[in-house]
Amino acid sequence: MEGREFDLRDHMSGAAGMLVAAPNIVMQLGNPGVGYGVQESTVDTGNVLLHPWKRLRTTMTFIVVALFGSDAERARYREAVNRSHVPVRSSADSPVKYNAFDPELQLWVAACLYVGMRDQRVTFLGPMTDAEEDGLYLECQRLGTSLQVTADMWPADLAAFEVYWKDGLTRVRYDPPVRDHLMKVVGLDMVPRWMRWGNAGVVRFFTVGFLPPECREAMGLPWSPRDQRRFERYCSWLRVVTRVQPRWLRMLGIRLQLGEFRFRVRRGWALT
Repeated sequence: MEGREFDLRDHMSGAAGMLVAAPNIVMQLGNPGVGYGVQESTVDTGNVLLHPWKRLRTTMTFIVVALFGSDAERARYREAVNRSHVPVRSSADSPVKYNAFDPELQLWVAACLYVGMRDQRVTFLGPMTDAEEDGLYLECQRLGTSLQVTADMWPADLAAFEVYWKDGLTRVRYDPPVRDHLMKVVGLDMVPRWMRWGNAGVVRFFTVGFLPPECREAMGLPWSPRDQRRFERYCSWLRVVTRVQPRWLRMLGIRLQLGEFRFRVRRGWALT
C-alpha cells in the first residue's frame, strides 16, 4: 500500500470471510441490550431462525452498502433499517431496557463488525502494515455512522478502540434465553436438516475459534489447546487458498450484493 491511497477492496477475503459471520453475531449479542433486543424482537421478518436467507441478505446488504455504497445509497438503506427498527424496544417485562435506536448499542454492533472485518483480513490475507490497520479502521467507521452512531462516538484511533473493546468484553453476558437463541444459530437449526450435514460442525468449530476468550467463557463453550492448534492449521490452509485468488474473485460476492441492492431500489422493492 506504500505510496498509494488505501483501497478497501484489497482487504476483502471473499468466501473464507463468511466464517467470521456466526461468531460476529455471538459477539454482538453479548451486549445484553442487543441480545434481548434480538431475542425478544417481534419483527418476525427479521428473525434469523424464521427467515435465515432474508436475514443474511439484509445483514450483508447493510455491510456492503455501508462500506462500498454511495452517500445517497447509505442514506436510503438507513431509512429502510430505521423503519424496521421502530418496533424493537423493550417492554415492561424485558429483563433489560433496550431500544434499537440507542446509539450506544449500535456502536457495540459496529465495533463487533469492525473486529470481524479485521479478523477476516488478518486471518485469510495475512498481517497488515500500520498504515493498512489505520486505513481499515477509518473505513469501518461507516459501519456505525451509517445508522445512529455519530462520528465523535467512534473511538478516535485504534488505541482508543482497544480500550473501548476491552471494556466492552468485560461486560459480555449471555442469559439463558439469549444463549439458547445463539446456540440454535450456531447449530444451523434454521436451515433444512440436509444442509446441516457436514456443515453444522464446521460452523460451530470456526465460531468458537473466532470468538474472544471472554465470549467463549460467557457462552460456556469449551476450547482446548488442541482445538486452537487445529484452528490455526485450518486457517493457514485457507490463507494460502485465499491469497492466490484474484481480487475480482474475492470481491465478486460484494459486487453481486451491491448490484442486488441497486436492482431492488430501481424496482421499488422492499430493502429490509
